[in-house]
Amino acid sequence: METDNTIKILMVDDEVKFLKAISDRLNLKGFDVTTATNGDDAIEAAKKGGFDVAVVDLQMPGTDGAQVLKILKQNHKFIEIIMLTGHATVDSAVECTKLGAFKYLEKPYDFDKLVEALKEAFQARLKHKFESNMNRMAAIQKISLQQSPLGLLREMARLDDDRK
Repeated sequence: METDNTIKILMVDDEVKFLKAISDRLNLKGFDVTTATNGDDAIEAAKKGGFDVAVVDLQMPGTDGAQVLKILKQNHKFIEIIMLTGHATVDSAVECTKLGAFKYLEKPYDFDKLVEALKEAFQARLKHKFESNMNRMAAIQKISLQQSPLGLLREMARLDDDRK
């Protein structure tokens, strides 16, 4: 079992120089950063990654940031997503929040604020995961008192399916 407490970040931005600069700075701060230059690559990376937090540019050609946000939140229950955009509007902020964005930050960004947001998102992820595990344990305990062993196994399989 991995005991590394490094925060795993997926950085998504179509501006390659910006992406390299920010990921290099975050690596120096001790984050484990994987980059993607478009939405489709980000979605593919997330399938392999086990990321804690994604930082996603809103406006990108092809699959835009809002679509990436929606897909990542649907497919990765505990990932937290920070939207980072140079094209901030109230409408896009509201849309991203409704889709489950943890934070919505504007470019040009303040690096220290981004680092703080990443740490807050990671803490929120841990809290969400802990609460989910506690609820799951309570459900298993309740089921174990009411079911036969085979019924218990069926219910545990259903709970596992609900977590995906």
